[in-house]
Amino acid sequence: MREKPAGLAESDLVTALRSGWGIETVTIDYLPVGAGSYHWSVTEPSGRSWFVKVDRDDPDLRRSLATALALHRAGLDFVVAPVPALDGEVSHTLPHDSTSAAPQSLPRDSTDAASQSLPHDSTGTASRSLPHDSTGAATQSLPRDSTGAPSHSLRHDYTVAVFPLLDGAAGHFGPHPLADISEMSEMLGALHRTTPAVATLAPRTDLRLIGRTDLETALGDLDHPWTSGPHAEPARALLRHHATRVHDWLTEFDHLAGVVRDTAADWVVTHGEPHPGNVLRTPSGLRLIDWTTVQIAPPERDFWMLTDMFGTTPTGAGRSPATAFYRLGWILADVAAYTTDLRTPHQDDADSAAALTYLAANLDS
Repeated sequence: MREKPAGLAESDLVTALRSGWGIETVTIDYLPVGAGSYHWSVTEPSGRSWFVKVDRDDPDLRRSLATALALHRAGLDFVVAPVPALDGEVSHTLPHDSTSAAPQSLPRDSTDAASQSLPHDSTGTASRSLPHDSTGAATQSLPRDSTGAPSHSLRHDYTVAVFPLLDGAAGHFGPHPLADISEMSEMLGALHRTTPAVATLAPRTDLRLIGRTDLETALGDLDHPWTSGPHAEPARALLRHHATRVHDWLTEFDHLAGVVRDTAADWVVTHGEPHPGNVLRTPSGLRLIDWTTVQIAPPERDFWMLTDMFGTTPTGAGRSPATAFYRLGWILADVAAYTTDLRTPHQDDADSAAALTYLAANLDS
């Protein structure tokens, strides 16, 4: 997020860090990057720094954070997990002032918690760099929350979690470099084999398309003006032009979901978004960040991002049904989320303009 969260004072965040984690803050810097959450870097008198993440309070989010911590404790060093608070909890709730300005609508990219390092300065130089977000990338996609839902505006209390601020940099949303495929495959395989450690803790996929109801409502309202903001009518024109294609995608999605559901006995714990934007390159090796999307699901939920399907067409000959399901579902979830954002009140700002750009890119994919 490029704007700070409405209704949350940094002084309240500093107090929460002191009381919850025993962190005495000397400097606190807002990091206007990523999406789906708000980020700060915090430094203590000792010079030790932390990555602080604020999101909408959600029991499923806390469950996902707890799963990441359990995976790390099970021996998966590549899992960048939250630092437990003094009471052992993975996050604390921060009430916000409901009388303040309306919450910001979240922009779409997939670098949500990929920002566990310091940001680039205005020259683009960095020593411990925050990964670039995916702004400007045609295939940019929004982060999902712990249910698999794309993250929307913060309408509830906030929750804060603390992570180590690692020395490293993440990549961009998109296909993995060929040189990383082998190591990524090994990491994901190790993750999947650790399923018994979190089988009763991790959320489980239900194969639903999050945002489908809103998308179908929008498809049924294409003959009436959309008046929610400056980008509403262009969004309606885009969806109207591609309406037949979207209906066909929904039909194919339902067919594939039925096939994939029959494989439930073989499901494993999955990260959900192991693309380069969520892979931190550190002196100790690759690290996987942003575990808000962790779920028990088919292994293809992770592995499809290592195939040449990622960033190309939504379905393809010779691909497993589960791989095709997740590629198609990724596109549909983005179409649904961007459409919903542009059908709700919005301003003529960079975030809403980006949403229109990414809606067009997904519809043309």
